[in-house]
Amino acid sequence: MSKATCAAEARQLTDIPNIGKAMAADLVGLGIETPADVKRMDPLETYDRLRDPMGQRHDSCVLDTFMAAHDFMNGGPAQPWWHFTEQRKKPLAKTK
Repeated sequence: MSKATCAAEARQLTDIPNIGKAMAADLVGLGIETPADVKRMDPLETYDRLRDPMGQRHDSCVLDTFMAAHDFMNGGPAQPWWHFTEQRKKPLAKTK
């Protein structure tokens, strides 16, 4: 499956770099159904809403992935999710 090379090419969630079928299903479960929704979403708020049935957060790399997808949909280059780890550590530290 080829990924979009720019935001305008993303027609479905799985077109966005770093978003596979499982991550797309998680986003849809939160009401984020289109690439345009990813563009508008707040990655940290979305991550905070994504909890397992026991109320536990998912691995923090999920937030990195949300940040990468959001950045891409807002004109940033396609980058691996781990390029957002340092950026993620700052806001995540404030929510613990």
